[in-house]
Amino acid sequence: MRLNAASWAAIRFFATRGIITLLVCLIALLVDRPAWSTQHRSETIGMVTGVPTGTAFQFGEDIAAVAVRHGLRILVKPSEGALDNLQRLASGENAALAIIQADVLGYLSWSSEPAAQQIGAQLRMIFPLHHEEVHVLARNTIAHMTDLTGKRVIIGTQGSGTRLTAQRLLSLFDVTPAERLSDIPPPEAVHAVLTDQADAMFHVGGKPVKLFTNLQALAADPRYADLIHKVHFVPLSHDRLNRFYRPATLDPQDYNWLSESVPTIAVETVLMSFNFAQRQNAYFQMRCAQLATLGRAVREHLPDLQRRGHPKWRDVDLKQRVSVWQPDPCSQSVRRELMQTEPLQQDFDRFFKTPAPQ
Repeated sequence: MRLNAASWAAIRFFATRGIITLLVCLIALLVDRPAWSTQHRSETIGMVTGVPTGTAFQFGEDIAAVAVRHGLRILVKPSEGALDNLQRLASGENAALAIIQADVLGYLSWSSEPAAQQIGAQLRMIFPLHHEEVHVLARNTIAHMTDLTGKRVIIGTQGSGTRLTAQRLLSLFDVTPAERLSDIPPPEAVHAVLTDQADAMFHVGGKPVKLFTNLQALAADPRYADLIHKVHFVPLSHDRLNRFYRPATLDPQDYNWLSESVPTIAVETVLMSFNFAQRQNAYFQMRCAQLATLGRAVREHLPDLQRRGHPKWRDVDLKQRVSVWQPDPCSQSVRRELMQTEPLQQDFDRFFKTPAPQ
């Protein structure tokens, strides 16, 4: 679906009202019909993940590989990132599953906007997954996050969770960059920082990220070694961030061009879906049964996934509770009273009838 001029104008308008409002605005503009539409009765269940070279996409393929052993076919789909996943989860696409950063979902849950809270209330966590570390690659003149005030900062591409996390962190540290550079692909962003065309870049990904492990080859080349010596990872304090993040480190064993460990924070990722237990029509019952099969498959094969799957599977604790997100009743085999909630589209409609805060 292409956005017209009026839609883009709305995006720009709501962007000035804060990241929560922008998130909900973007989803609403791209929704054709709710994801639970009876027009979708495919027995294959779609899962939107992330870029093909990223950790989320590999997790999706690992999950699909164990699910098919239980007769469940999952179509793993690449995406631009967490925000793109939310948009597609709410659209008419066959995308009933999504891997999303927990802090992105937290924006909905902790929003003061009732409509945003109602949207979040209809999402369910199937499983907590891996942690993705926040990487802030910067020129050596940037010693702390607060040094980014007045600088050129690459915040991530549209549709990515990196972009939302970057905006959130800049706000938490009360940083006002001179330029917020967006829609620059990660490889180009690294190049921009190395060549002093930007002062810093954000990237959220499960370490080790190939984007940064590749820098070792430059460090070993006399022609480019000086470039590597002029950049570093900015340390991130987690004291004020523990509502959505957990402390982590970027270590020399992750990136061997580092001389010492760098403190940072990690974002939890989760496998999400809508609450398909809330209705009893044929489509919802089919999807709920599929999620039950998925739950059994992942629980049964978790030891194998941790041995042979992506290394980040070793971080996975299926019993972990993430923030305020409720577990999915279908995949957890939990019987709950059916919820009577309004369709997602009606929540969006009501949200847009509410005047924007001044």
